[in-house]
Amino acid sequence: MFQKLIHWVIGKPQPTHYQLGNSQSCIFCGAYSTNRSDFDIVWEDQEFVAFRDIRPSAQQHMQLIPKTHIESIRKLSQKDVKMPQYLIWVQVRRMEEIGHSILDTFNVPVSKRKMGFHIPPFNSVLHLHLHVQALPYISPIYRLKYPFVRGFGGYEKGFSWFAEIGQAIRILEKGHRVTVAPC
Repeated sequence: MFQKLIHWVIGKPQPTHYQLGNSQSCIFCGAYSTNRSDFDIVWEDQEFVAFRDIRPSAQQHMQLIPKTHIESIRKLSQKDVKMPQYLIWVQVRRMEEIGHSILDTFNVPVSKRKMGFHIPPFNSVLHLHLHVQALPYISPIYRLKYPFVRGFGGYEKGFSWFAEIGQAIRILEKGHRVTVAPC
């Protein structure tokens, strides 16, 4: 029973081919290449694509992904992504702008918006994806999947498997890595 609850809150462990973290085995890479018809695409440009979540937690729930395979928010560092650090957080800031633009098309008030990233190992697909949500959640239980934990001391974020977009940007701007632990 407890294991079922954990799987329901954080997602069931995925088969190995999802966890390899490469574009050949990544289900989300199909959204902009081979399996486009499997996704309900709501927005797209040259660098990003957004589609409806297949198991929505909120009134509106989309995933915004880069068209370049990046494993996760935790892998966004200069060492992992071959680009200068400032370009990394600029890309995440652009994801935030796109997320707001998508929610604008649904007339979602700013007070009802939530955007953020699950941090491995608490994500179900190893491809960087921003959850773009229009609240309220479908059920109060779904809220547990997206906790906002304020930082303390010099930390932007406390211990949590979810980082809101603003937290992630501030952490990356400082040149740090987004992790489950306070950062």
